Amino acid sequence: MSAPATGIFTKNDYAYSELRTRILTGQLAAGSVIPQVHLAEELGLSTTPLREAIRRLSAEGMIQLEAHRDARVTALSAAEARHLYEVRESADPLAAGLAAERRTAEDLARIEAALGRLSPIRDAADLNALLAHRDFHRAVYSSSHNPILTDILERLWDKADRYRLVGLRSRGDSPGDSERVAAEHRAIYEAVRSGDSDAAAAVMREHISASLGRRAIDALERNRA
Repeated sequence: MSAPATGIFTKNDYAYSELRTRILTGQLAAGSVIPQVHLAEELGLSTTPLREAIRRLSAEGMIQLEAHRDARVTALSAAEARHLYEVRESADPLAAGLAAERRTAEDLARIEAALGRLSPIRDAADLNALLAHRDFHRAVYSSSHNPILTDILERLWDKADRYRLVGLRSRGDSPGDSERVAAEHRAIYEAVRSGDSDAAAAVMREHISASLGRRAIDALERNRA
């Protein structure tokens, strides 16, 4: 659910957005071969922008490139979900703590604006709500003013998107979940705004501990059992 970096939406961007959405929503199932010619025709494109989209999604770990130019949707696994969670459990609180120490007025305005756009994620089809959730976290990450850490977290988010949807499909958010998540987002903003790095890191750690990624691990392990 990444957006193009500029206001110009190219054929490559369109192919990327459509292909990524179909993978996230399960229209292209995990482990399946991508029907490149058929899909290009369906989207009204040549195969060139579709292949560029496949390369981008391969770099994000969502597609595996195979011999003879075949491309397959990467399989989901409880092990990968756990690995992603373990890294975010440390990296996200670090970013939040640094953001509290280093944020500028512009950073705070960006985080507050992203906070205002958040809405409860009702189900796995609510990609706009997931995108707003990412925008909030991205605003916190960038406020750390550590470009290496920000880049790591952006790439982790790319790989984790499918697992978030697995978590949602296993159990939708209850009203209590939605209230808790909203309170955590507000607390993260307030801690960053007040410059309390310890509180920002602690709230972010708590937020990650009950995240959709954590829920996905449990769902995938149950399916494997």
